[in-house]
Amino acid sequence: MDKMFEQLDGLLDRYAELQELMSDPDVISDTSRYMELSKEEAGLRDIVAKYTRLKEVLGEIEESEELLRDSDDAEMTELAKADLSELQTEKETLEQGIKLLMLPTDPNDEKNIIMEIRGAAGGDEASLFAGDLLNMYQRYAESQNWQTEIIDETATEVGGFKEVAMMITGKNVYSKLKYENGAHRVQRIPKTESQGRVHTSTATVAVMPEYDGVDVQLEAKDIRTDVYRASGAGGQHINKTSSAVRMTHLPTGIVVAMQDQRSQQQNRVKAMQILKSRVYDFYESENQSEYDSSRKSAVGSGDRSERIRTYNYPQNRVTDHRIGLTLNKLDRIMNGELGDVIDALILFDQTEKLEQLQDGTTHLS
Repeated sequence: MDKMFEQLDGLLDRYAELQELMSDPDVISDTSRYMELSKEEAGLRDIVAKYTRLKEVLGEIEESEELLRDSDDAEMTELAKADLSELQTEKETLEQGIKLLMLPTDPNDEKNIIMEIRGAAGGDEASLFAGDLLNMYQRYAESQNWQTEIIDETATEVGGFKEVAMMITGKNVYSKLKYENGAHRVQRIPKTESQGRVHTSTATVAVMPEYDGVDVQLEAKDIRTDVYRASGAGGQHINKTSSAVRMTHLPTGIVVAMQDQRSQQQNRVKAMQILKSRVYDFYESENQSEYDSSRKSAVGSGDRSERIRTYNYPQNRVTDHRIGLTLNKLDRIMNGELGDVIDALILFDQTEKLEQLQDGTTHLS
């Protein structure tokens, strides 16, 4: 804990410095600077409060231990023992809370997301499973009081999706859904199967934080935009006007086509949102690959080709292969009750990071 205390003392000094800066008239008059410092101060507030209390508790423990050594009064000794027991419990709770707060944070955790679901191996059955996953995430989002919006889709004749993109907005969306990246496998009897045999199909899920103009600036020279007439549902308006938009990010070759909105301008806005997220997901994936080559994360690299979970319908079972979690309530999970799975993934990830912190391999960012 000595090294941790050194880091925490440094945070106390920084917190005091921030409060002093935020009372400076020059800083107050600079709105962007003041907001930046306010955000940093708010981020340190909880850990400073816990550490301040921990120092008080450590002092009270020392006083109680000294009283136990020096006192001959039986009643005082019992009181000191009771106080010491309570203080030790509070000390352990505070230390654990501080360790969690010291874990490196993902700067994207508070962001909204764009989720893309694609039917993969399995033909029609894979597209139907992609639709089932979409419904599962929509129901989970509803339970979290998040908002969902379908921003692009390619439906199949059987009622599923070759691919579908959805925006999810709300509080801490990315922090809870970032572990859903990867290949999801389903084992069940397809509706089209007359022999009653269990088939295995897959769908892939990509979760990308939504970037805005503050986070991301794509160079105009790096983007080629084409407009064309939309096809599919929408009536004569769609067929007679060039409202569809295709954007290509030339350095990466990433293409986004958008035709679901009513006007070309709306399609441009949505296409740019998705393009920004896909491009930065591409670059972040490269950075993640570098990290994973030295130490693979306990919950996986987030690679879309990595099989992360199996949904077994005959046995009403869901298994997350990254953490060895098996739950026999597939019906409830597909109905949006994902809380137990997501909480287990977060806990597992935090435990891994705590072990790294205690080994001295993780430092404050």
